[in-house]
Amino acid sequence: MTTAPRAPLMSLDDALKTLLAQISPLLGHESVATLDADGRILAQDLVSALQVPAFDNSSMDGYAVRSADVQQVGVELTVTQRIAAGHFGQPLLPGQAARIFTGAPVPPGADAIVMQEQTEWVSADVPDRVRFLTQAEAGQWVRRSGEDVRMGDTVLKRGQKLGPAELGLAASLGLAHLQVMSRPKVALFSTGDELVMPGDVAPADMPPGAIYNSNRFFLRALLHRLGCEVSDLGIVPDRREATIAALKTAADHHDLIVTSGGVSVGEEDHVKPAVQALGALALWQIGMKPGKPFAYGHVRRETASGMAHFVGLPGNPVSSFMTFLLLVKPLILALQGAEQVAPVCMTLPAHFDVPKADKRREFLRVRRNAQGGLDLFPNQSSGVLTSVVWGDGVVDNPAGHTIARGDRVNFWPFAEWLS
Repeated sequence: MTTAPRAPLMSLDDALKTLLAQISPLLGHESVATLDADGRILAQDLVSALQVPAFDNSSMDGYAVRSADVQQVGVELTVTQRIAAGHFGQPLLPGQAARIFTGAPVPPGADAIVMQEQTEWVSADVPDRVRFLTQAEAGQWVRRSGEDVRMGDTVLKRGQKLGPAELGLAASLGLAHLQVMSRPKVALFSTGDELVMPGDVAPADMPPGAIYNSNRFFLRALLHRLGCEVSDLGIVPDRREATIAALKTAADHHDLIVTSGGVSVGEEDHVKPAVQALGALALWQIGMKPGKPFAYGHVRRETASGMAHFVGLPGNPVSSFMTFLLLVKPLILALQGAEQVAPVCMTLPAHFDVPKADKRREFLRVRRNAQGGLDLFPNQSSGVLTSVVWGDGVVDNPAGHTIARGDRVNFWPFAEWLS
């Protein structure tokens, strides 16, 4: 009896490219209050209808002057007006100064601001005369109209994720509402008769072979962080009929179905034949560690047109976690028409050794140390979820590559990935 040769492993880059080629942005979008748009994906370019600042204004508390009047230290000018933020002053004539405060419009005729710390009153008996202890240069401490945003500028682009800074910028343009992409509707369920929900069974009463369902918790949190509307369908029994029923329900009301476990070729892994019965599925063996098995396909809708995307993640917790970040997160961003922004990669010294090369591309859980290098978690097994909690990122180690202490390695921080 001869054994069929194994198919070569697919590279992670090829898997991501193939996956994203199947994805088109969802068509829906909605208007939300700018105050409520944090984390949403912008559905249209934002073009400014005004200048920011709208007028030349002072960036300091001090005095507005004509710079030609203050070309020598010790010059004295008459203060003819006081201008606070929100009020416009009168034209400034030669020999005059205007008391001005931060954000106040620069009066016509003035072309410079002298900060109050560089001035003094001539005399307490002459409160409208000020002496300048420095020279003035044209333009100093003046914020010009449009120096931040000019009318007609595209300040935020379609597909951009909105955060606190972006919302503040939108508000500075007078936008109380924003058009954002609709949230992807995602169905999440786990498979496996060995899975038990925390709270259902006490640790001391766990039956032999049973494990708590940790994947459900971190996958749901990751989906929420990506702005998805999540329907948690719980744990589906290891029976084909139950799996088919869950897939039918999920496909009719969701854009994406995410499962954890049940995508191998074992007799009790029913996800693959169930998806194939309702649509199509490809089971990929990806050259990455952790996270070798990955399934992508689609499920036909029975009560609506079109298909729901399907993703099957491996059951081991760290494999599921890393595969989600590397493949499912880009898929969900693509569904929302978002810019594909890779996490920031840093080059840091390894304070550990990996003397044996692996044939797969490894994502090693590490943590930054006080010396500016990276420490390696001692157990890199795909089932050790404590490695992800302990670590603050991963080293992206190419296939066939060893690491010696002091080598510069590529570090991907979780803080970038999970934002």
